[in-house]
Amino acid sequence: LDGPCFALDVPSDGYAWWYIDGLNETGDRAISIIAFIGSVFSPWYRWSGRKSPENHVCINVATYGPGGRWTMTDRGRAALRQTATTFEVGPSRLSWENGALVIDINELAWPHMHRLKGRVTVHPAAVTDVELPLKADGSHIWRPFAPSSRIEVDLDRPGWQWNGHGYFDSNFGTRALETDFSYWTWGRFPTADGGAACFYDASLRDGSELGVGIQFGADGSATMVAPPPKARLARSKWLVRRETRADPGYQPRQVHDMLDAPFYCRSAVRTQIDGAETVGVHEALDLDRFASPFLKPMLAVKVPRRAGWRF
Repeated sequence: LDGPCFALDVPSDGYAWWYIDGLNETGDRAISIIAFIGSVFSPWYRWSGRKSPENHVCINVATYGPGGRWTMTDRGRAALRQTATTFEVGPSRLSWENGALVIDINELAWPHMHRLKGRVTVHPAAVTDVELPLKADGSHIWRPFAPSSRIEVDLDRPGWQWNGHGYFDSNFGTRALETDFSYWTWGRFPTADGGAACFYDASLRDGSELGVGIQFGADGSATMVAPPPKARLARSKWLVRRETRADPGYQPRQVHDMLDAPFYCRSAVRTQIDGAETVGVHEALDLDRFASPFLKPMLAVKVPRRAGWRF
């Protein structure tokens, strides 16, 4: 294939997800989409004992800006269909078509419970061949398919028809995130040459640290680079600690609030890399907080379980 393969057999306790995000050209709207097998942020998967990842699948869609909506429904194996080029969960699907990723969305948005429908298309500038272990034993893998892309958003909400800069990657693992990591941050930032700079930083349970920088070209080339120094960002509304990479002496800042949860924050961040300012997407994930059993009932409210489905 010239792109992702969706026909995966995920092992017990494991997970796979495909992640897409996009920012519009004026900076006031953004979108993120995550398709899961073994939904890592689903309390239902944890409560089930993580024995059957294919019985906990979902396509999470979040739109940020005026009229923004959230939808994430944990579905059972009856809702899952996979081929090498398609991933279908209930009424929504991802498909790889002629070098583009097409996402057809048909979900109920929480808490408004109206239907969110439409199509998002990601046009990669190029597809990389990078596969990066996040842990030395290969139990967690990051696969950045298309760090620099053009995204087209066409949803059935006023003002939600726009184009912008997009991103597409995937993560795979054989153990729960909170088993092996206590904290991580990730960021992707467009560069003036049509590529992107990506940074992955993590604190592992074994005491080791991950700190990776990759410069992607518009042609899909990838070069490992020494990341610039870490720089603190203001804590999120839930007081999640945040940091990113920036040139020495530069103070990065959040320019758009996206997702803010007790253990996780996603936002549009302005930083400076190699002397050039850039706005990209940044996430911070506190897995110590996520591991707390007190958090799971809160998540169950925003991630309803719908086990049955008929195609």
